[in-house]
Amino acid sequence: MTRETTSFVYVTYIRSTPQKVFEAITMPDIAKRYWGHENVSDWKPGSKWEHIRANDERTVELVGKVVEISPPTRLVMSWANASQADDPTKHSQVTFAIEEYDTMVKLTVSHDELEAGSGMAKGISQGWPAVLSSMKSFLETGTGIDLFAKPKSA
Repeated sequence: MTRETTSFVYVTYIRSTPQKVFEAITMPDIAKRYWGHENVSDWKPGSKWEHIRANDERTVELVGKVVEISPPTRLVMSWANASQADDPTKHSQVTFAIEEYDTMVKLTVSHDELEAGSGMAKGISQGWPAVLSSMKSFLETGTGIDLFAKPKSA
């Protein structure tokens, strides 16, 4: 039986440089300031990466492998919940495409090979817009947004 997959694509424009955007994704001390997590790896093709909550418990929440890396314009990595790391059918793939765009950077995040209807697919459809908005705010102003904010009652 073939599993049905879906993709999610998010594009944003950031007043920054490709190098700073790439570092915001790959440098743990920067990522934790807008994401609340650190992306930890040696960032070589085939190397593992871990998405670690930046708190006292330092919980590893997501894992994967670096598939392709071309600083500062491209990063491709596999992506899975740490609890599902041993099940290849639960892995998806994320591509960060970073390109200069006049005085800005165009960042395209493509999250592919998601199991349609899965918790991961639902989670990232809400998570990526918030995280990437926080990255944009952080790089442009020095402060990320509150990723845990809730809608105000009408």
